[in-house]
Amino acid sequence: MKKKDTLYNSLELKQQMKTTFHVALSEFADNLGKHILNDGEWTIKGFIDVFKNIYIISADTKVISKILELHILPHFLNFANQIGYRLELATHQNWYPDLTFIHKKNNEIKFAVDLKTTYIEEKRPEYCNGFTLGSHGEYFINRDSSKNVQYSYNSYCSHFCLCIIYSRALLNESLATGKYTMNNLSKIPSVIKNFTIFAEEKWKLASDKRGSGNTANIGSIKRIADMLSGNGVFAKAGEEIFNDYWANYGKIMVKNKDGKLKPMTSFDEYIEYRGLSLDIKNKIVGKINA
Repeated sequence: MKKKDTLYNSLELKQQMKTTFHVALSEFADNLGKHILNDGEWTIKGFIDVFKNIYIISADTKVISKILELHILPHFLNFANQIGYRLELATHQNWYPDLTFIHKKNNEIKFAVDLKTTYIEEKRPEYCNGFTLGSHGEYFINRDSSKNVQYSYNSYCSHFCLCIIYSRALLNESLATGKYTMNNLSKIPSVIKNFTIFAEEKWKLASDKRGSGNTANIGSIKRIADMLSGNGVFAKAGEEIFNDYWANYGKIMVKNKDGKLKPMTSFDEYIEYRGLSLDIKNKIVGKINA
C-alpha cells in the first residue's frame, strides 16, 4: 500500500507541477512581446559591421527563426530562474527538445519546450503556414531511447511549444537592400511584425499529417484560432490516442477504397482500424487544418 501511495503522490505531484508550469509559461508568452516588440514591430532591425553599417536581415524563415531564438533566450534564462528551474539547451542542433527545464529541487521534474515560429498566410490571414512538432520516430516510439533527444521522452512530465506567429512585411527592393547607420536606425523597417505569442502542449496543436514531406515529423494544425485554444485534431481524443496514432503512423496497414492494403496516414483510418467511437473525432477542426 505504501508503494502505491508513493506512486500516486508522485503522479499527482507531476500533474500539479505540469499545471503550474503551463500557467507560468503562458504568462511568460503573454509578456514576451514587450521585450522584443516596439509599436508592433520586431526590435531586431538587421546586423551591424565594424564600420557601424547596418544591413537588413533576410526574410528567410530559417534565418528569422534562429535570430528569434537567440533574441528570446536571455528572457528564457531569467524566466527559468524566477520559477525555480535551471535551463538546458539541446546538446546538438537536431536534438529534441530545444529547451529542457529541470526543477532545481527535484531533478525528476522536467519539461520539454520547443520554440516554434511561422508566418501568417497572406491570402488567408486566419491561417498560418504551420510548423513541425518534432519527430514521431525512434525517441517518440521508444520512450526510453536516448537517440537524438536531450533526455528520454518519458523523462519529461510534459511537452510544450512556445509559438510565435508573425506577419511578413512587404518591403520594396530599395528598403530591403539599403545600407543604414546608427544615425538613421529608426528608419530601418522590420522584416516581420504583428506577433502572436502563446504556449500550448504539443499534442493539442497536432494534426494527423506529417509536417515536412517524407520526413518523420508531426505536423501542426494551421487555423490560428484553433491553435490558440489548443483545438487540434486530437483535442477530443486525448494525449494517449495522439501518442498511439503517431507511434503507428505509416506502420499500421489499412485498406483503401479499392480494398488494397496501404499504410495508415489519417485519423479517420486510425479510428476505423482501432474500432473507436467517432465521438473522439474533433469535428470543429476542418480538413484545411491538416
